[in-house]
Parts: sequence; structure tokens; C-alpha cells
Amino acid sequence: MLMRRIFYIVLLLMAAMSVSARGQYVDSCMIRVENGDTLYMAWLHEIWVYPPMRFKNKKQERFYWRTVRDVKKCLPYAKMITKDMELADRELAKLPDKKARKKWWRAFERQLFKKYEKDFRGMYASQGRMLMLLLDRETERTSYDLIKQYKGKTAANFWQFVAKLFRNDLKEEYDATDKDRITERVINLVEAGQL
Repeated sequence: MLMRRIFYIVLLLMAAMSVSARGQYVDSCMIRVENGDTLYMAWLHEIWVYPPMRFKNKKQERFYWRTVRDVKKCLPYAKMITKDMELADRELAKLPDKKARKKWWRAFERQLFKKYEKDFRGMYASQGRMLMLLLDRETERTSYDLIKQYKGKTAANFWQFVAKLFRNDLKEEYDATDKDRITERVINLVEAGQL
């Protein structure tokens, strides 16, 4: 009986070391005993397999690696902002009237500025564009729609005008199957820990 317990403890420690060594690919692990046999089970992340990238010229290669840099920087922010928006939607739905919602939104907006302003001021313009696309991917709403929802149509039109001055478009939609397929590939690889 003591030997069996020692064996299980050693096996558990080995599993823990295995998980910590390959932690980015292992979701969870478990030891199960069936009919006297000890089974070690591990659930792995998805592994994405794409053909190797072939670049026609240096410009394409720079675009790809810039996309990798921008996705790695912006994807965590897009996920955090999506969670913040879900929280805001839940809280705003609880409030009884327009005045209370407006007051709560102003306080929440100040909190968001404190949370993100420093990081966003250090971003490149390409990273700002990437963040807008990733927000559309995460929320299935364009940046224009988000501004319109939270700040109103006038503010959305104003910021669309400003974006157009800088050759950008807040109404641009994320298209994983066509124009943003390289970005989708990079996102899948980054989320799987392969890039």
C-alpha cells in the first residue's frame, strides 16, 4: 500500500514537471486508474499546421513580420477591451434611466483611460489599425459601430472623419477568409503558442 502511494506521488510529480516543461501546449492533465492500470492523460492545445511562408520579395517579408509584431502587441489588448465592453454592457443594462447610464459611463471611461492610455500612446499607427481589426474580430462590430453605440452618432462621424484624414477607416471589417487571411494565420499561431 505504501509503495503504491509513493508510486502515485512520483507519477504526479512527473506529470507536474511534464506540464511545466511543455506548459504552453498542455491544457490540463489527469491520472486515472482503470482495472488496476494507471493512465496518464493530457489534453493538448490545437496545433496549427500551415505551409511554410514563401515571400516574393523583401516587402512581403517585412509585411508578414510587421503583422506578427502588431498581432502580438494588440491581441491581448483586444481581448481585454472585449471583456471591458461586456462588463460595460452588463452594467449599463442594469441602470434604470439615461442619466444614470451617462454618469456611470463617464466614470468607466475615465477608468479605461487610466488603464490603457499609456500603452496606446506608445503604439505605432499600424498597431492602432491592427487593434481596430482585432476588435472587429473579437466583437463582430466595427470601431465605428462601437463608438456609435457608446458615444453616439455624432462622435462616431467625427472620429470617422479624423480616421479618413489619416487614410484609415473605422468602418473597415475584419475578413479572415480574404484580405485578412495572413492576419488570421498569425493570430492562430500566436494563440497556440507556435509563434
